[in-house]
Amino acid sequence: MAELGAGGRARPPWLVWLVLALVTAILVATLGMAGSRRSQTAPPPSREAHQQIVARVIAAKDRQTLISNSPTRGNPAALVVLFVFADFQCPYCAISAAQMKPFVQAHAEDMLFVFKHFPLTQIHAEAEPAAISAWAAGQQGQFWLYHDGLFVHQNRLGEALYVELATAMGLDLEQFNRDRQSQTARAALTEDVALAHELKLQGTPAFIMNDLLIPGGAPVPLFEEIFKQVRQSLTPPSAGSTR
Repeated sequence: MAELGAGGRARPPWLVWLVLALVTAILVATLGMAGSRRSQTAPPPSREAHQQIVARVIAAKDRQTLISNSPTRGNPAALVVLFVFADFQCPYCAISAAQMKPFVQAHAEDMLFVFKHFPLTQIHAEAEPAAISAWAAGQQGQFWLYHDGLFVHQNRLGEALYVELATAMGLDLEQFNRDRQSQTARAALTEDVALAHELKLQGTPAFIMNDLLIPGGAPVPLFEEIFKQVRQSLTPPSAGSTR
């Protein structure tokens, strides 16, 4: 469905194919970043098949289940929800976070941006400790600032940096360390990773706008175009319009 929690409102089928065509054309025409890839799930046979899997998984869950307790930015009531699945040790995620920030800020009133942890532990030794530290900072209302700090200082990921950032932000260090060691932190990461695997995501960053899969290497103008099309598909026709 095009709108999360829309009670079964159908997504125009042309929108999926438009998005797939745009993504394919731009990714073929440009050799931009592809993302870090190492997933435990087998890749779908094609982009179209992957899109169908994503749409099916999203449709099977309600909005609150999908968002859960994840960090968000923007309007909680927005019809458009953009999920990012990211790894703090992934260099492409750091680039993407900087590039996407103006887009997210520009649509703060009409979009909800949701962060999901997807640490690729097979190739990034600090991905999980960084994610848990960011989660712990979030328990004191500082997830996004900590998120930015981790990406800015990505070449220094490690215990010294995690404590340094928490100290610089004025976090309660006892609570920070307690939260990092909690089963709740592990459960939060496990929940995000389980969703990523269910969606058959193969690497980071990965984006899903409502139920449309957008590769992490897609340029910001493509996000703008997809956002425009999704918004239009969700806008009810005016009283005087004809179909």
